[in-house]
Amino acid sequence: MEDAEWLAARFEEHRGHLRAVAYRMLGSLHEADDAVQDAWLRLNRPGAGEIENLGGWLTTVVARICLNMLRARRVRTEDPIGVYVPDPIVAPDPVGGPQQPEQPEQEALLAESVGLALIIILDTLTPAERLTFVLHDMFGLPFDEIAPMVDRTPTAARQLASRARRRVRELGTSTPDVDHTVQRRVVDAFFAAARGGDFDALVELLDPDIILRADGGVGRPQATAVVRGAPAVARRALMFAQPSAAVRPALVNGAAGVVITLDDQPISLMGFTVTDERIAEIYAIVDPDRLNSLDLAAVTLDGTA
Repeated sequence: MEDAEWLAARFEEHRGHLRAVAYRMLGSLHEADDAVQDAWLRLNRPGAGEIENLGGWLTTVVARICLNMLRARRVRTEDPIGVYVPDPIVAPDPVGGPQQPEQPEQEALLAESVGLALIIILDTLTPAERLTFVLHDMFGLPFDEIAPMVDRTPTAARQLASRARRRVRELGTSTPDVDHTVQRRVVDAFFAAARGGDFDALVELLDPDIILRADGGVGRPQATAVVRGAPAVARRALMFAQPSAAVRPALVNGAAGVVITLDDQPISLMGFTVTDERIAEIYAIVDPDRLNSLDLAAVTLDGTA
């Protein structure tokens, strides 16, 4: 029993890191949890106590599990770069939001999170390219350790990562303002202008080349859209502004975002990229099934989360 408890305690030390690796590999929190749980089951076998580098072993196992999951995925009928928004990492916003007790696992995941824009780009890579890019460029694993996972030589693995890197550069993402207070101020001004029906103020807050991606999923396919350009996004914001809805500040993958509720039920989750004090990208999940599957209680329950 003592050995089992010792092994469980050691595994918990690595859980946050493993979940961060799996999330970047899969873009899905639920699948990431499944991958980490699978790694735990594999660890819970005879001889596990003899593993010298437990962290490295677990990272390798999780990466292989994720690789198999990526290969087994059915190809989405939608263009993922256009209309699919990955699972966001959502937490209360210390700027403008309620203060909540720390949750170590969620804190670790948020600390190692990346923007939704990059996750969307990673979805366009092949499984092998994604694994080499994530493990090498994001977590610093050497190619001689990565190569066996993708059945390549270290040189071939290096080439996979290079192709992935070029793809990421080609599709590009906006660099958000570092000052989170600025992000929150711009996002708050966006909703104030939308509710006030101020089209000109909205356009002024938006980057001229802004892209809005709204994912309605199966539940609301009519809401799925890609909208480009400040005037078009401003018109959409005015069209869908609901004075009776509550706009609740949140951190979405570490950046300013909101959860919008109506009668205390989430109807939209929005993440923003604020660059040079203008909104350059908006990501919205309006699929009711997706929203119900996300843990939003920390943001939506007044005074308790």
